[in-house]
Amino acid sequence: MPYALVSPYFILFAAFGLFPLAFTLYYSLYDYDLAGTTEWAGLDNYAALLADDDFWRAVVNTVAMFLIATVPQMLLALFLANALNKRFRFRLAIRMSVLLPLVTSVVAVAVVFTQLYARDWGLVNWILGAFGVENTNWRAERVPSWIAIATMVDWRWTGYNAIIFLAGMQTIPRDLYEAAAIDGASRRRQFWQITLPMLRPTMIFVVLNSTIGGLTLFSEPTTFYNGNVDGGSQGQFQTVAMFIVKQGFREFDYGYAAAAAWLLFLLILIGAAINFLFVRRIGGTK
Repeated sequence: MPYALVSPYFILFAAFGLFPLAFTLYYSLYDYDLAGTTEWAGLDNYAALLADDDFWRAVVNTVAMFLIATVPQMLLALFLANALNKRFRFRLAIRMSVLLPLVTSVVAVAVVFTQLYARDWGLVNWILGAFGVENTNWRAERVPSWIAIATMVDWRWTGYNAIIFLAGMQTIPRDLYEAAAIDGASRRRQFWQITLPMLRPTMIFVVLNSTIGGLTLFSEPTTFYNGNVDGGSQGQFQTVAMFIVKQGFREFDYGYAAAAAWLLFLLILIGAAINFLFVRRIGGTK
């Protein structure tokens, strides 16, 4: 009976997790097109990808936007959670309000941020112009487009991560803070010496989750360019996920897209491993 009760999870995981992985791996070894013709290609798709400048540009774009978005997002979420962990009026309502960006439609977010980062009449360029900075074409230039998309990601997901951090903070025994206060530790020292080390398991979860989401970024850059998966006129902000969709559903080269998907999977594993090892060192763990 216990195995029967837990079996739905494993059945669903096998159907929607293991099977797609195996299916994608199988077709990544073939030249497979829309007409359904298949021809054994071996590792040719992978070799072509490793020599494809468009693919590597998408990799650089993805990693760059991931770093630009994730590092400040984690810091903001951590300090926001620490602020929400205090006693104040309307605490529940304010805690719930930080999730509002998450439930907002991605299309609506893209419309607003597209207006904010418009070249000629956008609010961001207007503010920068007040300091003597010339108008920036945020969708035509590579680094500015990374920054614009990263702010979209941060606006949507900082509150979500803050709530997870807050849940982790509330599991920390209050006795530790009371003992530290008796010993004369300031609130800042309590945060660095108690909160961060005790929050390490939660941080590992948030960082790994953000790594997966950041390296599979698709919705924000796609809607930033009016639903086009080209990622700009020269692919300046095309991510690997957008590259896969373009190859599979516009070029109809499913074998090539499947190989790119598996390389993205390996990239996620590498990124997650690096972040896991980095976060584990917080609090003195090696």
